[in-house]
Amino acid sequence: MDFIHPIALAALTGLLSGLVLSIPVGPINLTILNEGARRGFKWAVLIGLGATTMEVIYCFIAFTGFASFFTRGYVKAAMELFSFVFLLYLGIKFLLTKEGPAHVRFGPAVERIEAQFEKRFEGHSAFMTGLLRVMGNVGVLVFWIILAANFISREWVLPDWPGKLACVAGVALGTGLWFMVLSWFSALGQGKLSEKTLIKMEHISGVLLLILALIHGGTIIWQMHKANLASHH
Repeated sequence: MDFIHPIALAALTGLLSGLVLSIPVGPINLTILNEGARRGFKWAVLIGLGATTMEVIYCFIAFTGFASFFTRGYVKAAMELFSFVFLLYLGIKFLLTKEGPAHVRFGPAVERIEAQFEKRFEGHSAFMTGLLRVMGNVGVLVFWIILAANFISREWVLPDWPGKLACVAGVALGTGLWFMVLSWFSALGQGKLSEKTLIKMEHISGVLLLILALIHGGTIIWQMHKANLASHH
């Protein structure tokens, strides 16, 4: 992707990843659907704004302190392979979803922490509801750490502050855009965007992730082929 400016590529990477990873059915999406239908567009938007704020904070944390480590030779190669497997896993998981809310399980200990956190710090406003529900989901931070490492190892995001901040800004835009659209449909769409519709959209996300995984796998094979040819000359 040499024809795209590095900052633009980082922003686009953040935008698409934020958008695709916001679609799967989960607590935030279902809360926005329910509260938007019950309390209106403004309340739903504030929930989405709180969720987006915490998503961006987690994404920013994921990019700090990891950049130089994941640009080293063998680590970079390992992360490229892991990126392919991770995208394949997410794509299959989204594609096979049959009912919501979808939740990637990281073990009973993590789930207990999430449940206790949400119970103890239950939000009393729309913004805090969105913020605390994402904050209590430890899996979101784990996701972004994995994705940040993949983006840097693939050189979709350069390991410098302009690149990382552009990607974080893209994530904010993509996530915020999805929650804005979801809020509008929940308040004005008269139930047209139901949980069933969200699951269908999650299946589409799964297909897109599988296509991306195949492209990524093809790139790895091509790089190995070029390296093999170079070693014979």
